[in-house]
Parts: sequence; C-alpha cells; structure tokens
Amino acid sequence: MAINRTSSHGEWSSRTAFILAAAGSAVGLGNIWKFPYITGENGGGAFVIIYIMCVILIGIPIMLAEVYLGKRGRLNPIASIRYISERENRSKNWQIIGLIGILAGILILSYYSVIAGWTMAYASRTAFGVLNNIDAAGAAVIFENFIADPERLLAWHTIFCIITALVVSRGVKSGLENAVVRLMPALLVLLVALVFYSAIEGDFANGIKFMLYPDFSQVTGKTILIAMGQAFFSLSLGMGALMVYGSYLSSDVSIPKTCVIVASLDTLVALLAGLAIFPIVISSGLEMTQGPGLIFQTLTVAFGAMPGGQLFGTLFFILLIVAAWTSSISLIEPMIIWLIEKYNVTRIQAAIFSAAIAWFIGIGTIISFNVGSDIKIFGLNIFDFLDYLTSNILLPMGGILITIYVSWLLSKEKVDSELKIKSRILRVLWYFSARVIAPIAVIFVMLNAIGINFDIFS
Repeated sequence: MAINRTSSHGEWSSRTAFILAAAGSAVGLGNIWKFPYITGENGGGAFVIIYIMCVILIGIPIMLAEVYLGKRGRLNPIASIRYISERENRSKNWQIIGLIGILAGILILSYYSVIAGWTMAYASRTAFGVLNNIDAAGAAVIFENFIADPERLLAWHTIFCIITALVVSRGVKSGLENAVVRLMPALLVLLVALVFYSAIEGDFANGIKFMLYPDFSQVTGKTILIAMGQAFFSLSLGMGALMVYGSYLSSDVSIPKTCVIVASLDTLVALLAGLAIFPIVISSGLEMTQGPGLIFQTLTVAFGAMPGGQLFGTLFFILLIVAAWTSSISLIEPMIIWLIEKYNVTRIQAAIFSAAIAWFIGIGTIISFNVGSDIKIFGLNIFDFLDYLTSNILLPMGGILITIYVSWLLSKEKVDSELKIKSRILRVLWYFSARVIAPIAVIFVMLNAIGINFDIFS
C-alpha cells in the first residue's frame, strides 16, 4: 500500500515545486567552482562519464531511500525514523540517522552562511566597479584584507542568516516553495546568460576541451574516489534536507522519476557552470586555482578586464548568492521542524532560534580567517574542523545508514509499493546498488577522506 499520510507542516503544490526545491538544495557553491575544476583535473569528459555513473549507482539510490523515509514518516527526521521503526519492529536507535542529518545541516549552514556572505560582498563590489581593471596581486590583497576583517565578515554573515530565517519562517508554500520556484529559474537564466557571455568573450573552444574532452590517461583509482565523493556530496545526501522535503510530497508523486530529474538538473548546472567559468579564465591567461581563489581572485581579475565584465561579473556573484540561498533554506529546515514538533513552538520562533544557532557557530568560522586563526581543534582551525566533521564523517555516515536501513531492514513489500519501479531489471539494480554498491562506495570515500589510503586505488 502506498503512503497516504500527510505532513502537518503542509505539502508542495506540485512535483515541479519539489524538484526545484530539491535541486536548489543540491545546487550550491560547490557546483559553481568545485565540479568544473575537478572535472578538468581528472580527465575532462572521462571524469564526467565516471561521475554520471556514480550518480546513477550511488547518488540516486541513496536519494530514493532518503526521500522515501521522509515521505513515509511525514515528520522531522528523528521522529520519522522512530515512527517507521515502531511499525517495522526495528530498534528506535536508528533515529540517530535523523539526528545526524539535523546536526550536519545546522553545522554546514554555520560556515556556509559565512562564505555566502563573501559572495554578497563581492556582488556589491563588482556592481560598483571596485574590481574593474584589477590585476592578480591587487585581487589577492583585496581578498586577504576582506577576510582579515572579522567585523565586516560578521555583518555579511548576519545579513545572510536573517534572509534565510525570513524565508523559512513563512512555511512550506509561502516560504520555501515561493522562494525556490522563483530562485531556481532565476539561477538557470543567469547561468545560461553567463554561458552565452563566455562563448562570446571567452575562449569557448578550449573551455569545452578543458572540461569535456575525455583524457582517460589521467583516470586513476583516485579519480574514481573523487567522482564517487562528488556524486554523494553534490546531491545533498545524508543531511536530512531531502528527508524533510520528501515529507512535504503528495502521495501521488513518483519518487524514482522525481529523483532522477533532480540529479540530472544538478549535474546540468555543474556542467553549465564550467562552461561559463573556464572559457573566461583561459582567455584571460589566468591560473585556474581551486576553491575561493578561483571565485574571489582569479575570476574578479578576468571579469574586470573584459568588455561588459562589470555587469556579467555582478550577475555571476548574484548567481552564487542564489545558489547559496536555495541550499541554506534546505540546511535549516530539518532543525526547524524538529523544534516545532519537539517543543511545540511556532515556525517563526523555530526559524529565529535555528538561524541564531547557525549564526553563533558561524562566528567560529569567521575568526578562523583572522583573530582566531591560532585556535585549533585536533590540529585544524574552527572552519576546517567543521568542514572536516560534516563532509568526511557526518554526511557519509548518514548516507550509509540511510541506504542500509531502507534497503536491508524495512519491509520490501512496502518499499516496492511506494517506489513503484515497474521494470524488474531497474528494481533489481536499485536494490543491488542500495544494498551493496552505495554503502561500500561511501565507506571507501569516507575512509579515503579521513586519510586512509587503499593500495587498490594507487
């Protein structure tokens, strides 16, 4: 029998709304710089092929399992697992899956908000022409001075937290859905516009070659691990967001079809981001530095020297703001509905409290770049520790537990009745991926991330 319970918090008005929300959760700052960069460094088109296979065999199976839990439980992540466990005669200890998701979400938001604040600051600077005709040395100085100022970082961090709280405080349809159905199309329009600009002003032919030309000589076991990790993290798995968003789905929506669309949209955005970025960087003769250096230094130099660069540079940073915003509202939502259901508070109160927690923890990230850079936790500054804890431990652990719980421990009849995978071959493939391939792959990714090397991947 398919799921017919409904969430007390409301539902998405349509499958499209869920797709945009889930895609917005998945599409973030990492899609804009990390995916294009690691693609170019790991065989271009060869890496894309491997990545897509990882999305199919690892990402989508875990996504189906996580959305299923939310749709069946219709409660906050902890309560949903507890509810399902009671009806399946499983240990209530499995609710740790929900706890991991809520904790990971709020910790990620705490530093994600700080970085998102950087994009807001740079959008303003680019719009006012502060970065016009700047050279690499000047861009580096501006960036270093910016992150060295804790008061300025705190101001932008505060603004972003307030904006996030305002959106989620309005509820599912008036807040979350109203935001994503506007922001995601806007993100796609901005991205396409930047691709066209890149095609006209940048070295588009070499940009495509850098990203998509398959060079299998660069593919190693390490490349496969990187692709597996990117497929997992890019889809926002294991942080409770998709479980919560799944709880707002109407009973007649197909989970498999919807998840495939979300994964495809996330991959499309990552590829478009690369086509927008690398032709510009290559034509400018600049170094394609990874991470913040690419966004806040290399690209500012490129845009500052190009015709129309002030306008399109501003649009690029607005694109980053939109991507960060759609991700942030999904990161905070699990904690909000947990607070509402656990302590019977209003959504506004829960939103304010959750944003305040993220804001306070985010201060640690801010001072990691300046006055508190000497503060170490296990040898890492506060920002690096939070990033390490969430990316390398909490999220992989959550993903592993989710797929084992759904594919091995829950009633196969009930899972099948909801997923409705008509093709026997696809159904067998999903179970094999969820039960064997995905857990083992994520374990390898997690162990590799924490520094354990495998000779098989040498």
